[in-house]
Amino acid sequence: MTYPKDYNFFKELFIRPQSSPFTKTQNNDLFKTWNGEAIINFKWRMFGVYYYAGIWILFIIYLAYFTLASISYDIFNKENRKKLFFLSIILGFIHLLFEVHFSAYFVPVLTSIYCYRIEKNTDYKEAISVLCLLLDIKFLLFFREFESFGIYFAIIIGVAKRIVSFLFIILIILFGFAHAFFILLKPKSEHDQDLNDPNNPWSLTKKYHQITEDENIANTTTLIEEPDSNTNLFSNYPNSLFSMYLFLTDRNSLSAWSPNDNPLMIILMIVFSFVIVVYLMNLFIGLLNMAIEVDNDRASYLAQKVLVKIELFYLFPNQRRWKAWFPDIIYYYVNDDKIVKINEK
Repeated sequence: MTYPKDYNFFKELFIRPQSSPFTKTQNNDLFKTWNGEAIINFKWRMFGVYYYAGIWILFIIYLAYFTLASISYDIFNKENRKKLFFLSIILGFIHLLFEVHFSAYFVPVLTSIYCYRIEKNTDYKEAISVLCLLLDIKFLLFFREFESFGIYFAIIIGVAKRIVSFLFIILIILFGFAHAFFILLKPKSEHDQDLNDPNNPWSLTKKYHQITEDENIANTTTLIEEPDSNTNLFSNYPNSLFSMYLFLTDRNSLSAWSPNDNPLMIILMIVFSFVIVVYLMNLFIGLLNMAIEVDNDRASYLAQKVLVKIELFYLFPNQRRWKAWFPDIIYYYVNDDKIVKINEK
């Protein structure tokens, strides 16, 4: 767990720090042993908790400034917003000096610079809305170092790694059905009012008939509801893919078509419902339960510690050679009842 004694201070500080056996360890089996847990706890108590608290506090201040700066002009005037964006730029650059995943701060800093230099806010509100969401998620990730939260983060990350190939299979099938429905239900022309085309939006929209004085319904249509972009979601491929996603959320985009007029559409809908909605979704839930049982252990939580990141990117090179923080030997105690349980096994 110690670092090489021979090092170049400026090379490690500005180019690439040297690694230790601890920072190179990627196997969770280490954290299943008492030795691995003792190393983690020692590092965390000696310096990790203090550096982590400082990083978190600095991020909270940065998040507060950026969030306040993104509020509309009716609360903060132009000058106050510029000051808040300027402070966001300063704090963002401080984070960039240390943050290994610099993209988490690089884009917000660029956005703050852009907002600081322009006056209107209508050009960047979409970007700010996404960035605020990402920064809020980044704030949530700080809780992963607490065991009560960290175990769940370990489960989420571990399960996602195990089922990514299965999700890819579902995605390909989803693309295939979206392609099939797009070819089958695409209108001949989106702009012509061709009522002979069963897929034309004007043919799919609601029609209203007048009731005569003798209480009979007139054969000719009196009013036709003007179609919109949602009348036929299969008019282009992206909307067709979105329609397939809506089908998974129990929203049917095929209700505008009559089952008698398009039997192939009904067959495809039944196959899609069985294969994706019934079979694969239930199989997906089962795989989730199996993956959760595998990753639901404390060792996975310990592996999520950010000690490696703190050591390599927040400590100075000479600090990584302090014997008080990186000793050659660590002594720890174990309760008698735990030793008895191990011997019984």
